[in-house]
Amino acid sequence: MSKFTTIVLTAAVCLPLGAFAKDAMLKGHPNLQKARTSLNDAQRYIEASQKANEKVWADEGGHGQKAKEAIEKAKSELDAAAEWVNGHVK
Repeated sequence: MSKFTTIVLTAAVCLPLGAFAKDAMLKGHPNLQKARTSLNDAQRYIEASQKANEKVWADEGGHGQKAKEAIEKAKSELDAAAEWVNGHVK
C-alpha cells in the first residue's frame, strides 16, 4: 500500500472520530458551530467537484487539494478559538 493510500485511509477513519470530540469543544459557541458546519459543507462540495471532474480535470490543478488544506487549517483555528474562550470564561 502506498504512503498516500495509508494517509487517506487513516484520515477517513480518524477525522469523523475527531469531529465528535471537536463538536463537544464547540458546544456553547453557536457561531463557531455554524462556521464548522459551513466548512464541512465546503469540503464536501470540493470533494464532489473533484469526483465529478476526475476524468476531465484530474486533481483540478492541485487547487482543490489546496482548498481542502485551507479548510482543515480554518477548522483548526476554530478549535483554537473555542479552546481559548473556554479557558478564559469568567
